[in-house]
Amino acid sequence: MNLIQQFRDISEHPEIYVRGWKDKNHGRVVGYLCSYVPEELILAAGALGYRILGGGHAVSKADAHLQSYSCSLVRGALEDALSGRLDVVDGMVFPHTCDSIQRLSDIWRMCAPTGFHIDAVLPVCLTTESARDYMVNICRRLKTDLERHLKTVIDEERLKAAIETIDGIRIGMEKLYLLRCNHPEQIRGADFHAIVRASAIMDRRAFLNILNGLLADLEMAADVSQRPTVRRLLLSGGACTFPDVYEIIESAGGGVVWDDLCTGGRQWSGRIHAGDDLIAAIADRYMQRPVCPAKHAGLTCRGDELVRMAKETRSAGVIFLLLKFCDPHAFDYPYLKQRLDAAGIPSLRIELEDRLTAEGPLRTRCEAFIEML
Repeated sequence: MNLIQQFRDISEHPEIYVRGWKDKNHGRVVGYLCSYVPEELILAAGALGYRILGGGHAVSKADAHLQSYSCSLVRGALEDALSGRLDVVDGMVFPHTCDSIQRLSDIWRMCAPTGFHIDAVLPVCLTTESARDYMVNICRRLKTDLERHLKTVIDEERLKAAIETIDGIRIGMEKLYLLRCNHPEQIRGADFHAIVRASAIMDRRAFLNILNGLLADLEMAADVSQRPTVRRLLLSGGACTFPDVYEIIESAGGGVVWDDLCTGGRQWSGRIHAGDDLIAAIADRYMQRPVCPAKHAGLTCRGDELVRMAKETRSAGVIFLLLKFCDPHAFDYPYLKQRLDAAGIPSLRIELEDRLTAEGPLRTRCEAFIEML
């Protein structure tokens, strides 16, 4: 499809798209590394939100600032900044997530030439009333900081429009997920990955328009009588930047029908229920969305959510895609596996770093797991 090819081109060469957007619109670009950054505020400020995931280049400059056991997301992003590949960025927003990104923020502020720098220190425990008040205050401060650095005013009208756009994307992506769940063979995993990646790069209004057109085409082409023949799988983990993983899974007879990834389903969950206080409504959504391992919303909430998700999507198994040296996900894995085992759901753990350098062993493990299912 031509629409999917647009997403693939942007996903493979994000810096070309972002630079072109900036030149055409004479706009500002705000980079970020985590789905906990409130995109609505960046959009309402008239800027393009650009989620940085590292370009897969060889790391050399970043090694002078980071330990070798830092994850490839952190090392790759800093390498891109120090190598000048992020010179299109006018400023960065760093939320408090894992320790690595928190420390990266300190290094980035001192060494990376990417304009202004904002730390949004979000609460870790999300279950108390004081945490909610704190989150609202952090969102208000972020709004003020963006207004000051971008020399603009985020008024109620612009904020409402931004909320409508971002929530529209969440609704559209949820439809795409459901379509993929019901017809896993209709859209290739690598194409789905490209759509998700492009959603964090493109002008959000343009992305929403193209997404709605793609959904109309896919829904029209869906064959409700066709019975899926693939083994239904669910992916879980952090940032997935490896489109080749989907091809490996599909060639082994599997099909990814849902995911619990921070570059996937977790960032689309939840809606903003706008009331009189729009900033508080934004904060509430980020408090209530499914949490990542760097947030706390209950001792078993992540395990309960993963089991529920696997059952509702009729997944035969779960594949954990864990970045090497990602401590939060590594700490969570034993307990999540235990919950899946208790529910009778098989799982496979795959540790990845930067690029898929050992494709042969990975393919063999996926084939063996899917055959076992």
